[in-house]
Amino acid sequence: MHVSSGRWVYGMFLALLTAFLWGILPIKLKQVLQVMDPITVTWFRLTVSGGCLFIYLATTKRLPSRKLLGPKGGWLVLMAVLGLVGNYVLYLMGLNLLSPGTAQLVVQMGPIMLLIASLFVFKERFSIGQGIGLAVLLIGFTLFFNQRLAELLTSLSDYTAGVLLVLLASTVWTFYALGQKQLLTVWNSLQVMMVIYLFCALLLTPWVHPLEALELSPLQGWLLLACCMNTLIAYGAFAEALAHWEASRVSATLAITPLVTFGAVAIAAWTWPDYVHAEQINGLGYGGAVLVVLGSALVALGPSLIAGLKARRAKLLVG
Repeated sequence: MHVSSGRWVYGMFLALLTAFLWGILPIKLKQVLQVMDPITVTWFRLTVSGGCLFIYLATTKRLPSRKLLGPKGGWLVLMAVLGLVGNYVLYLMGLNLLSPGTAQLVVQMGPIMLLIASLFVFKERFSIGQGIGLAVLLIGFTLFFNQRLAELLTSLSDYTAGVLLVLLASTVWTFYALGQKQLLTVWNSLQVMMVIYLFCALLLTPWVHPLEALELSPLQGWLLLACCMNTLIAYGAFAEALAHWEASRVSATLAITPLVTFGAVAIAAWTWPDYVHAEQINGLGYGGAVLVVLGSALVALGPSLIAGLKARRAKLLVG
């Protein structure tokens, strides 16, 4: 089992950096999607990120070995590739129909679906603390959508379609996460990322329109490059955070990502009102967003919180 280095301050900084980068990503993507289609944007992000990783691993002579995969490795790569392609493209299609904050909040269902899938695939246990966190998260979603709950449940508007697309993106992301988790037993995280990114880009190639990049304004061009580098740097910071801090605490920290998005949208809408529009959410909706974040954090920290309570009780009984 992996043991963290104990440099928790550094690990927390990297986790916060990841949350910040993921939090501002939808705002940048929203601007680029005004000109480019979701498949082409995804192809650029994956090609640039995968290419950078290939150059780095080739230079350091650490390219992944096909022999280590074994007979079932190819199926794991295929599952991860299809899961990530589906996640990226479906998320951008949903983002086209939603505000950045709403899309980022709905994405919080991804780790929850992974948790549920892990109960069956890896026979992991579901603690009471995680159950409480899941209940808080569902209440939070109900409050967040209070203004448009009837619309979501009774009609297939653009808003409903956007929410469903992002939910579907979170669902297929589960297949990527399960495949990656198994691949990490034979390759390190950078090798896994390189293989998946490049295969994803290759899979999308027949449907891309790279010349759309020439239609971008200078600002949108820089934002596209920032989206590409965000994919690389944010995931690298996330992987490094796991090396220095417990996974549950990293996951709990990343739960604040939607709040980062809401804050960034508010600042951007005030600073650049011609480009970014403020979120149309009432106070109850913002309270629901906070509950979603709290629920996500409880789901991540549930096992360790319950274990800590049991340890304290044991000490009191011994004392």
